[in-house]
Amino acid sequence: MRDHQARDVAAEVVPARTSGGRERSLRFGMIAGAIMLAMMTMLDAAPAQAQQYATVPERVTPLEAVGDARPIPAWRVFCQRHPLECAVDPREAGHVTLTPQIWALITRVNREVNAAIAPMTDMEQWGTADSWDFPEAGYGDCEDYQLLKRRRLADAGLPRRAMRMNVVLDTRNEGHAVLEVRTDRGVFILDNVTDAVLPWDETPYVYIKREGRDDARWVSLGGVAASPTAVAGTRR
Repeated sequence: MRDHQARDVAAEVVPARTSGGRERSLRFGMIAGAIMLAMMTMLDAAPAQAQQYATVPERVTPLEAVGDARPIPAWRVFCQRHPLECAVDPREAGHVTLTPQIWALITRVNREVNAAIAPMTDMEQWGTADSWDFPEAGYGDCEDYQLLKRRRLADAGLPRRAMRMNVVLDTRNEGHAVLEVRTDRGVFILDNVTDAVLPWDETPYVYIKREGRDDARWVSLGGVAASPTAVAGTRR
């Protein structure tokens, strides 16, 4: 998912509501400023303590849906090929209870998949603008990394319902996919551009939409901009 989808992704932004009920519309001038700030503050490596359980915040700012959204077309094709990956079991827990062991598992899987997969665009690999699938050949782009991470975490026992694919705008104003893990402390993000697992509001992204938790529909995140902070690395 790259710049060819940024326009379509951005077009789906809807007004987001704050906890006080006020509406705020996403302004692309603000996005540009956030992007510039994030790029100016980008580091070569994430702080080592970002991966330590002792430094995990007790509470992360909520990231909630504000309405319905259209799924990415390539997601529909993926679901036809892998229906179990898209099924939602409402009996599963909607969040993960963080423990040192669970945190170690999440951060390890994020690092291992990032290291194991070589970046390659869908056009280079498949001759198509966008394709979502598991990187079985050892190559893939953003969504392929995250799909594999979710499968490995689910195989390790984490509830799939607590792990949702998110579509965001990145620091280059391009469409990007990340994996959300909802915990008892809030939403944390697994990403292929950094080995650090970060609270969503410490990423430099604008959050557009994600998979729903109760059924196969997608939901809008209202184009809420996280606090722009640096992420490590430049993998693509």
